[in-house]
Amino acid sequence: MVKVLIPSGALGLGYDRKALARGITEKPDIIAIDGGSTDSGPHYLGTGTSKYARGSTKAEWRELMEARAEAGVPLIIGTAGTCGADSAVDWLVDITREIVAETGMKVKLAVLKSGQRQDALIDAFGQGKITPLKPAPELSEDVIASCSNIVALAGAEQIKAALETGADIVIAGRTTDTAIISALPLSRGCHPGGAWHGAKIGECGALATTAPNSGTILIEFDAEGFTISPMGVEARATPHTVSAHMLYENSNPDILYEPGGHLDVSAAKYEALDDRRVRVSGSEWVVSDCYTVKLEGARLAGFQTVSLVTVRDPRYVANIRAWCDDIAIKATEKARARVGEGFEIELRLIGLDATLGALDTGAKAGTEVGVLGLVTAPTESLSREVAKVLNPYLLHHPLTEEEEMPTFAFPFSPPEVSRGAVYEFCLNHVLKLEDPMEAFTLTIEELGQ
Repeated sequence: MVKVLIPSGALGLGYDRKALARGITEKPDIIAIDGGSTDSGPHYLGTGTSKYARGSTKAEWRELMEARAEAGVPLIIGTAGTCGADSAVDWLVDITREIVAETGMKVKLAVLKSGQRQDALIDAFGQGKITPLKPAPELSEDVIASCSNIVALAGAEQIKAALETGADIVIAGRTTDTAIISALPLSRGCHPGGAWHGAKIGECGALATTAPNSGTILIEFDAEGFTISPMGVEARATPHTVSAHMLYENSNPDILYEPGGHLDVSAAKYEALDDRRVRVSGSEWVVSDCYTVKLEGARLAGFQTVSLVTVRDPRYVANIRAWCDDIAIKATEKARARVGEGFEIELRLIGLDATLGALDTGAKAGTEVGVLGLVTAPTESLSREVAKVLNPYLLHHPLTEEEEMPTFAFPFSPPEVSRGAVYEFCLNHVLKLEDPMEAFTLTIEELGQ
């Protein structure tokens, strides 16, 4: 049996300290936590930075390092620094060094990096080793070369290699959410289907329970499946909460693709052991013909300036789409006459359909709509210039030429706010590997010696 303690869905989100302490008393074999994802957009991979505050990250990481020392087991984090880029890994390594220096700990640290060299990927692309996932943007050598950061998602094999070094702490770059949980059970001979399925259920901590914010759960893996036990006092795992998590961030509730194969849970059985714990068996791991890892890449998309105006006049609110469409046409024409091509003006309706846009067919206007203007251009100065062309339209543009000029409300002055550089994802592909470690680097460092 292998016990994996998962403090929360991600480092920086917070967790129930009493639940973590309760988990330590259960004598886990490893503490595993995720460090990020692509949920917050391409900026973090594009810049190689973390979305979480350094102070909060350091405070939580210190607590987990102390819990690791108390339990005497390895501590592992995947997708360090939100995006898993090499610079984000270095950021967390620096924090770890600080904590070791401040506490007097002695730690053997393994660092697994997932960053990819552009020239190596261009060669792989030319050899046909990179293939698209659906949907995927068109890929070319120029696209690869334009990326500021590219990462490969490590699987269980790379994590096992890091754990086999005997490290106290493993800081990994971009990994699949499940790899850091499944690796140890797999290496110790637990049921492969159960290892991957339990890892999927545990990837977000207590999200698969009745008290998602409690954070900490314990998963026990064995030769036939796994058992999930929430550590929060109020949290309960039920067959419904556990089975439903296969729908989370997954297009197929029965199949989950990972490096080296896929998980099939179509025959899984979920049994409530009591009012808090659930036992799962019957999951199957299917080995693939070749070993592939997913690639993620981000590149500079331009510079952006944003403006916000609020509209309350009932007539304008009722005709807000026509008003915005007219502004977009006229402001674009005017800006092109003054600065030329190369920019984009987009108006999003806050309080109507800003989240889903045209997909939100049931959107209804209320008493007030916020109009968010986004101007994207190759340079920051050009984006600001075009945003200033847009300004008077947002403030005074009438619905028709015959009516008086209206005035709307800017919530701040000046209304133009520069967002600086903006990034876009440009890779949704897989890379074929002959050796699972060939796209990754693993180093060891002794701290506090």
